[in-house]
Formats: sequence, C-alpha cells, structure tokens
Amino acid sequence: MKKDLTLLVLAAGMGSRFGGLKQIEPVGPNGEFIIDYSIKDAILVGFNKVVFVIKEENYEIFKSTIGKHIEDKIKVEYVFQDNKNVPEGINIPKNRVKPLGTAHALYSAKDVIKENFAVINADDFYGREGLKEAANYLLTCASDEYAIIGYKVGNTLSENGSVKRGVVFESNGYLDKLVESEVYLKDDKIMARPLDKEESFEINFDTLVSMNLFCLTPRIFPYLEKSIKDFFLNNDLATTEWLAPNVVFESAKEMNKKVKVIKTNSKHYGITYKEDLDSLKRGIQKEIEVGTYKKDLWG
Repeated sequence: MKKDLTLLVLAAGMGSRFGGLKQIEPVGPNGEFIIDYSIKDAILVGFNKVVFVIKEENYEIFKSTIGKHIEDKIKVEYVFQDNKNVPEGINIPKNRVKPLGTAHALYSAKDVIKENFAVINADDFYGREGLKEAANYLLTCASDEYAIIGYKVGNTLSENGSVKRGVVFESNGYLDKLVESEVYLKDDKIMARPLDKEESFEINFDTLVSMNLFCLTPRIFPYLEKSIKDFFLNNDLATTEWLAPNVVFESAKEMNKKVKVIKTNSKHYGITYKEDLDSLKRGIQKEIEVGTYKKDLWG
C-alpha cells in the first residue's frame, strides 16, 4: 500500500525585499510559477498532497493562479496563517501585519496534516534531488524522527545581495545547531553574519545550510500546541517570530532524538530580490535543456 506524503508549502510571507507577491511571479517559458516546479518534482518523487499556508486575503488569487495549474494533478488544501490564530490570553497587536513566523505557519496546518510531510518555501526552487531525498526519508523514518535537507551554501547564493541562511553545524550526520545568518560575499570569501549579532565567520562553498526543507511527522503538532503560548507570552508580540528551525530542534530534543542532516547537491534558486528573476529563469532554462523539465511543464 502506497504511503501518503504531504508537501507543506509556506506562502504567507509578503516578499518585502522583492516588492510584491513573488510566489505568483511567472518564471517559466509558459508562465509557470516557481512553485510549479516544486510541485512537479514532488509528484514525481512520491508526494500525493500539497497544503498551502497563505494569508486569507490571498486565497482567491492563489486559487486562480497556482491552484489552476495543479489542482487536477494532486490533492490540494489551503490553510490560513492568521495572527488571531493563537491561544486565548495572547493578544497580538492589531497593527502587526507581518506573519508570526514559520513555526506558526506549521501550527496553522495542524488540523489538515495526519501523515509524514516535508516543508518548503513557496518562493524557493529546491531541485528534484532535494525533494527526492526528503521523500525517501519520510517513507521509512520512525514517527519520532525528523530531518533537514542540507544544501551547499555555494549552491544557494544570490548574485544581487546578501541572503538569510541557517548555517548547519553537525556531527556524525546529526544536527548540533543552526546559526541563522546573513550570508554574503566579501573579497571572494563567503561570510556568515549571525543574526544574533555575533561576529561574522568564514564558510566555504560546501558548508551546509538549511533552506527550510524539513522532513517531519505529525508528532511535531502536539509540541507546537504545547509550546506556542509559552513562546508568545515570553517574547515581544509586536516583532518576534516563532521559527520552525527552533521548534524542530526543540521537539526532537524533547523526544531524546537528534535531527538527521541529509545532504543534497541540488542547486537552489530564490527570488529574494527582483534582480534574481533573471538568474532563476536562466537556471530553469538550463534544466529544460538537459531534459529535467518539459518546456511546457504541465503540457
């Protein structure tokens, strides 16, 4: 019997640096969106459901664009990341527009995911190998085991400015810590500036980073429900973000488990900046030329 696998797509971010709703910016030769390629890859490697976490006000535009492309190819569900979706006693300021973080996005999907699942961002191109590694892991992992897919940082950089990456520190194939950092080039060196204001450090092309491609099981949801109130009651409700890397690491630790690190050679493309569109389109064109994708992706 085939095992169900879900792809959870985080798509509630506003794309402030890009300057718009970048998830529905055409990038393929026939108007395909960046997420089309991830969904195509996901179907080919064994995923049979996709759940989009979006803002409620974007539902109609998502359904009429992305949904129109894929709803006859794979089961699709939508959940809304709403700042009011928090336990009683937590009062998020009304003037806060920015979503509450990637862990809160996971929390928003707790009622619709009952099977093992992978997490990706809607505005990142992950490559088929990365998603295949995720599917292979999720088909065999125990219910209390998680993993992240680690990308070589040199395969994830932007030509147009710094990018945020979680620098992976591992031992024996398991995660020791993620250092969320601003990664940038300086004098032909790759530097990582930790977001907690610690001193910058040099990394090399093959240093692994997290692109938020997590491999999780439904065991994460009870942890989220248990920890959400404590987190938001002890942080600044106007600005703080509840982050998925932290809850994945903490949930595994609570189960006396470690998070497995799975390496991929996949090339990552993102559209952090408008200027990234050109390099993304060139990358997709190369994939078409070598036969990874058809020119008309869904044709």
